[in-house]
Amino acid sequence: MPAAGLPREARVRRAGDFAALRQASGRLGGRCFSARWRPNGLDHARLGLAVSKRVSKRAVERNRIKRLVRESFRRVRHQLPPIDLVVMAREATAAMPGNELLAELDALWRRLPPLKPTEGTGTIAC
Repeated sequence: MPAAGLPREARVRRAGDFAALRQASGRLGGRCFSARWRPNGLDHARLGLAVSKRVSKRAVERNRIKRLVRESFRRVRHQLPPIDLVVMAREATAAMPGNELLAELDALWRRLPPLKPTEGTGTIAC
């Protein structure tokens, strides 16, 4: 039986990738999460997480938030365009129940803009 977790190739891991997302990328925000994204040139989406101690001093609560974000991303990652995505939690996140956080994450995934095709898809054949 294959593992149900998030595979290593679906994660943003290098500091340079995080830095590139901070410099030039698109932004989305909600009540509990903000996200930055940019095209990655691969054939799949990748996720990075940033949950600071400002969100909660307790590691248990920060880890719960990260588990919820990873699980939500795992469910929709095959439907997302090939982008690198960093999800950052806000202070209000720690006090919210899991089902509300998952609902907000689902809304965040739907708001991601589809990438424009790189090839010409016009109506005139060459």
